[in-house]
Amino acid sequence: MSTTPDIETNPYRLSKVVIPSAYRLRLEPDLATATFVGSVEIDVDVNERIRTFALNAVELEVSAASLEAGGRSWTSSAPVLDEQFETASFTFDEELPVGPATLRLSFNGLLNDQLHGFYRSTFVDGDGVSHTIATTQFEATDARRAFPCWDEPAFKATFQVTLAIPENLAAFSNTNEETSRSLGGGRREIAFSPTVVMSTYLVAFVVGPFEASSVTMAAGTPLRVVYPTGKGHLAEWAMEAAVHALKFFSDYFALPYVGDKIDLVAIPDFAAGAMENLGCVTFRETELLIDRATASHSELERVVLVVNHELAHMWFGDLVTMDWWEGIWLNEAFATFMESLCTDAFRPEWKKWVGFNPERDIAFAVDGQHSTRPIEYEVVSPNDCRGMFDVLTYVKGCAVLRMLEQYLGADTFRDGIRLYLERHAYANTVTADLWSALEAASGEPVGAIMDTWILQGGHPLISVDGDVITQEPFSYAPTEGPSNIGNTWKVPVLARSLDGGATTAHLLDGPSDTIALGQAGVVNAGGSGFYRTAYSFEHLAAIAARLDELDELERAVLFSDTWASILVGRSSFVDLFTLAEGLAGLDEPSTWDVVVKAVALVNRIVDEPGRVLLAGVVHHLFGPVFARLGWEPVQGETTQAGEVRATVINVLGTIGRDESIMAEAAQRFDAGLLSGDLADAIVAITMHQHRPGDVAVCEERRKSAPTPQDEQRYLYAPAGTDDVDVAMEVFERAFDDVRTQDAPYLIGVLVRNRVAGPVVWKAMSERWAEAIERFPMGSPVAMAAGVVTFASDPEFALHVRRFHEENPVPAGQQQVAQILDLMDLNVSVAQRNASTLEASLATFLA
Repeated sequence: MSTTPDIETNPYRLSKVVIPSAYRLRLEPDLATATFVGSVEIDVDVNERIRTFALNAVELEVSAASLEAGGRSWTSSAPVLDEQFETASFTFDEELPVGPATLRLSFNGLLNDQLHGFYRSTFVDGDGVSHTIATTQFEATDARRAFPCWDEPAFKATFQVTLAIPENLAAFSNTNEETSRSLGGGRREIAFSPTVVMSTYLVAFVVGPFEASSVTMAAGTPLRVVYPTGKGHLAEWAMEAAVHALKFFSDYFALPYVGDKIDLVAIPDFAAGAMENLGCVTFRETELLIDRATASHSELERVVLVVNHELAHMWFGDLVTMDWWEGIWLNEAFATFMESLCTDAFRPEWKKWVGFNPERDIAFAVDGQHSTRPIEYEVVSPNDCRGMFDVLTYVKGCAVLRMLEQYLGADTFRDGIRLYLERHAYANTVTADLWSALEAASGEPVGAIMDTWILQGGHPLISVDGDVITQEPFSYAPTEGPSNIGNTWKVPVLARSLDGGATTAHLLDGPSDTIALGQAGVVNAGGSGFYRTAYSFEHLAAIAARLDELDELERAVLFSDTWASILVGRSSFVDLFTLAEGLAGLDEPSTWDVVVKAVALVNRIVDEPGRVLLAGVVHHLFGPVFARLGWEPVQGETTQAGEVRATVINVLGTIGRDESIMAEAAQRFDAGLLSGDLADAIVAITMHQHRPGDVAVCEERRKSAPTPQDEQRYLYAPAGTDDVDVAMEVFERAFDDVRTQDAPYLIGVLVRNRVAGPVVWKAMSERWAEAIERFPMGSPVAMAAGVVTFASDPEFALHVRRFHEENPVPAGQQQVAQILDLMDLNVSVAQRNASTLEASLATFLA
């Protein structure tokens, strides 16, 4: 089954009557005027005798076209620009001959401030001097904003880029610099080598006051980290991760990297996290530059994950590319899968697949709403494509690939991936091509299995009663209208007994099946299945009594399944808290994460007397862990112990209202003793105390922050205060004094504040149109994301829903619909529990 729209019927797609094979592109950006001029020669093949053809161009002034073939030349009339379909059409006086030809165009445009296409970015160096750079972000369909081109992934070609720039600036592109010559007047021209065959969205060029690390060879590839002047001391960690990743992927895929070098480039203003431009990978500074001596584990791991993700794309996405944008899920899901696999090999002690569980829970939360969507669905327009960059593409897609890998076996899965890359190198594919390769490697009906996970939304609930397992669609609410949740799945089920024996693999391809489990049987053994599990009461009690015999991910999944059961009304908060009493001696961040989510929602539901009781629950559950771990790490402790310490101290010092912890956190904040895993917790606890002057201190520290991570820490810190006036000051600052890459996310965090959030949301709604125009395309979804916490006021939640439905975002409205459904879910949980929860907490503590 294909979800690709027919080229002939989709007006956003270009005809294949003319096909490019090589671009020779020259650009001259003027950073002072925020403009650029350019010219391009494109080798094309004309496949039919035509007088008119179209390519993509938007926000450009484009000349008439000149075309040469067979010793003759033709000049078109002025191009006809179509803003809706983002095309430029060229018409000639006579028919063009069939065969090879060369097309020449000149053009000019603006270096925009929207963080897409060819755009400008600014930063202030350590001496207080302001600098401007020019850089690119072309995925999904924004190469057409920088130069006229066939801007679809299937139109692969080579690209030779030449840049004319001031002599005092550096320039980088997808390939190595080939020549450099002076133009006089303080300018020079840099020509880069031609690329391998690739898609337009992977072209990149960066101009500005950058420096580069020395070259390190990794798997035969020259590798550098590129950064704004003066930040070289923050490049070491990313380089270490990248060297490992290139070696790991070259071995895993059994193919060398195909480019001539890789530069990892830190960009001051960047809408996404990073972008996999072949050979010139661009990043937000927070995702690349870091001080390993002062950063927290989560910050260090984040850099590793993003570097691994983007380098995985050099093979999966760049070398082999989707034919059309409905296949972007596979690019991103597979890169997310490979980032975790590579990270697990880089630092096995981090237990990355266990750490993936909280992310997977976020995908579960969205996928259990009737507003979910299939992982792969029809993409017609550029805005349709922009809506695919979400948690379902990245995280659910990764999760189902991990489930498949564990079902087939890691080596068999890897062999199928190798075959896929070998078959389709330098070409374009559809999803079925991957399933075909995996079927050839495994002998299993991979396509039939995976179609049930990719082409319908939702996931199943697997119920266990004795030796009988049954499946049904899982949802958080009854169906009251249209639903995107599917009906049945072909479910890979791994099972084992706590009494011993091998893990067995089964395929549940109907409503029910029988597996020899016994009362000690664990369904979803190993924890890789993307489904919820509901055991009978007796079976669950038997497993809970042997909680320490589950492996770490199985334990986290048991807690996650219990949390899902609470949300649908089948279990209570006290059930989860009782289960959590067995965690006191375990340093398992992913499992504790579920408990913290439950505590946070209870904090939203109950009133002040209930919060006093909740503080008691927090002390009961988290106090023994703090007594064991304390404030300071001890030599030889695990990474997970540091993460749990930070979690425990944070929740005790905020919701737990522990005065000694609050005092210690404030003392450390005042002394500037913020580094490592405790930094975020210290800031959060201090902001929660609403002390005069702390917000001003955060702003001062933000502006002088030594690392990107410190800058972000202090940027978001004031969102933790319940002072409405302070929250509104920060909200106003988001429109004036915060980078547009960060502002929507800051507003979203402010909206999440229990006390100030509704006030901030009302102010946000009044400036909604301004925000959509000001902030990068797609990012206003982040502002709406905070409303999921509006659980205690059903009438206000209804008002919020009506506003967002009547004022849709240009890209990502389905994500907003899912956010609103999550808000309604929390409202329903609050309504169901409000009258009894306080008494339940008191009974639990008795």
